[in-house]
Amino acid sequence: MHDSDAPKLTRREVLIAGAASVAAAAVPGAGSLAATATSSAASKAPVMAKTSLTVNGKIRDLELDTRTTLLDALREHLHLTGTKKGCDHGQCGACTVIVDGRRINACLTLAVMHEGDTITTIEGLGTPEDLHPMQAAFVKHDGYQCGYCTPGQICSAVAVLDEIKAGIPSHASASLTSRPRVTAAELRERMSGNICRCGAYSNIVDAISEVAGSRV
Repeated sequence: MHDSDAPKLTRREVLIAGAASVAAAAVPGAGSLAATATSSAASKAPVMAKTSLTVNGKIRDLELDTRTTLLDALREHLHLTGTKKGCDHGQCGACTVIVDGRRINACLTLAVMHEGDTITTIEGLGTPEDLHPMQAAFVKHDGYQCGYCTPGQICSAVAVLDEIKAGIPSHASASLTSRPRVTAAELRERMSGNICRCGAYSNIVDAISEVAGSRV
């Protein structure tokens, strides 16, 4: 057969074929090793632990896999689904709850780490019949659109005003002294860990500013 009769491959086909060959030969036996590791992990029973949490004023005794996040404990075991699972990587703030007065991302911490802690979720702030002032302000100022991030936004906002009242400075302001009222710019900076994909930031700041006017 002459060279001219040989099938011609495009440059793209050559590159794809080469990459596939390298990948297949790179780690001999990788498939069997992964299967063995998966089988071994699956055969191990989860480590369970008893923990007691005070959630929204009630003591809740749970027995959990030690790998259970606080977020999953709240949602899956206590059925407090107001706290939302967004990114599950601590980047969006949808799962923000208040633990011993501090706002945290519930997806980044294990439930067993909070033995005896006092936890407040969106359900513990107010009810439809008796709204927390921050909840009422969010409704008044349309501080939400789809509403998915709203529970985390409200929990964070409540904690923000407590931080300001306690004199805890933000990254943008080294001190709160001689400043009678919080500014919109500072509120935006303090709330920057809570993402609203609908973009209701201006209304959120308006809602927090209204409550801040009566508290700070």
